[in-house]
Amino acid sequence: MESGAKAAGDRCGETDYDVAIIGGGPGGSTCASLLRKYAPQLRVAVVEREVFPREHVGESQLPLTGAILNEMGCWEKVERANFPIKLGATYRWGSSPDLWDFEFIPFGQFRDEPRPVAKFGGQRMFTAFQVERGEYDKILLDHAAELGAEVLQPARVREVLRSDGGTGDRVDGLALEDGSTITARHYVDASGHVGILRRAMGVECEYPGNIKNVAFWDYWDNAEWAVSIGTGGTRVFVLSIGCGWIWFIPIRPNRVSIGFICPADYYKSCGKTPEELYAWAVEQDPLVVHHTRNATREGETRSTKDWSFLSKRMVGENWFLVGEAAGFADPILAGGLMLTHAGARELAYVIAALEAGEHDPVWLRHKYEALQARRIGQHIRFADFWYAGNGCFTDLEEMTSRIAKDAGISLSPKQAFQWLANGGFMEDIPGRAGIGGMDVAGAKEVAGMFLGAEDAQAEVGWRVNEFNLFRASLEGSVREEFPVFRAGKIHRVPCLRRGAYTMPLMGAYAMWLRIMETQSDINQMCREVLRLFMEKKGATQAHANFELQQAIQALEVMLIEGWVVGEHDPKRPRLGIRSKKGDNMIHANRDVKMEESA
Repeated sequence: MESGAKAAGDRCGETDYDVAIIGGGPGGSTCASLLRKYAPQLRVAVVEREVFPREHVGESQLPLTGAILNEMGCWEKVERANFPIKLGATYRWGSSPDLWDFEFIPFGQFRDEPRPVAKFGGQRMFTAFQVERGEYDKILLDHAAELGAEVLQPARVREVLRSDGGTGDRVDGLALEDGSTITARHYVDASGHVGILRRAMGVECEYPGNIKNVAFWDYWDNAEWAVSIGTGGTRVFVLSIGCGWIWFIPIRPNRVSIGFICPADYYKSCGKTPEELYAWAVEQDPLVVHHTRNATREGETRSTKDWSFLSKRMVGENWFLVGEAAGFADPILAGGLMLTHAGARELAYVIAALEAGEHDPVWLRHKYEALQARRIGQHIRFADFWYAGNGCFTDLEEMTSRIAKDAGISLSPKQAFQWLANGGFMEDIPGRAGIGGMDVAGAKEVAGMFLGAEDAQAEVGWRVNEFNLFRASLEGSVREEFPVFRAGKIHRVPCLRRGAYTMPLMGAYAMWLRIMETQSDINQMCREVLRLFMEKKGATQAHANFELQQAIQALEVMLIEGWVVGEHDPKRPRLGIRSKKGDNMIHANRDVKMEESA
């Protein structure tokens, strides 16, 4: 037994805690670790039905996860496990036979470093891990135990005890199979798609996505990585085969996870068993065939329903849902672990603030639920858009119109396509413009690739290029507050809301508004941005140029959503922002070499 863990035989009777968490996966362990870090006086229990390590699907991460692991204090533990470094993804999508890459770090700029001794800093802040979930989840749960969380495993929840004879919204305790009962002031459902507490409280789910998929996967030993970059660096592969797509994820030097995702209707009508369908699918892609030619399958075809969903409620009187218990987005963008870690981090802040009497409890619960619903919903909608790229442009227009309607915005199909392609969902990280691990430029480039028309640049081009004078347009907006989670405290930051759009008054958005109080010419505004960033301690010209690029993307979103209006003075120069196509972040694949099979 690890430090802090208790076996079933060690428990008896009734035990009181401050926080009881159902599930010891990444959601439960992240919430527990950060509670113990920021509110060490709280007694936290994690109830996990299995003994780790145990197998779990969902191996690929996005860079934001690294920052959360570092805040938890376990990034270096994960690094020491020597999991592959994810530097991006290689795609074959739609009807095109070509491979293209999306990079976290510009192609060729990743510096080889000794492993596994790296620190979280520099280039590693922009990379992610590809993990073997059995070991990864154990590292995180053991870390929570080391910080003082009481990990109960194996411990299965037999019943969620509810007040008022099972009709109230309050949880009274958790009855475990060993006969003991756990009580707490706060209860957290981190049990994944099982949703133990969610189901017990009668919470219904909605299915906002247009895609209902199923997934089949297995693990292969002695497989060859399709791409090796430096020591331990690689990319995941996402390979469309028409009726679905294949993931190819290196999780060890000689071990890969290979899965197949297809519509549930296709699986039902194909007449194949899961094993037959999986074996057939992996034979359809020559890249997969080539890199598994000397590999051995583990031999167990796993399968799961892969439908995106959102819980209609995520908070109650004394309970919360987090991770996949709260909602699930299709894995095409590899957002699952990031969504779980991010939500669990925010929940830890919320519970700590509730215990400390900081902020209005109603506001805290409402904002937590709204953040999770919006973030997961954004990923669901962007996944729908991504899948629509497998069809013709007419299909894409109709799909984006439905996506916009789901978001509460009434647009024609053509307007909806332009809205989403130009960054319709821009609240993944407060103060920054991006979605699904991509910045605005990346989203535009992907949209242009899916459009596939000669006028793609015109459809998804840069609005900031059309003008050279800018002014704020905030009439009719309402000032509100939203939470920013930093260093263990929740800060109330003002934002503006107008119709379906919200703009946080922080980061690049607030900076542009301040600059526009005295400047209107875009070139003068950009020089002011560079000056502000160069004044920061340790800043370099390269860093300032990067921040200016990010700031211009935020200005693009402000212009699209009407927070800024532009004018064109023919006597003044305009910006010349270009598509990222062909640059070192999104480009035609350059490093996959497939020799003739023997």
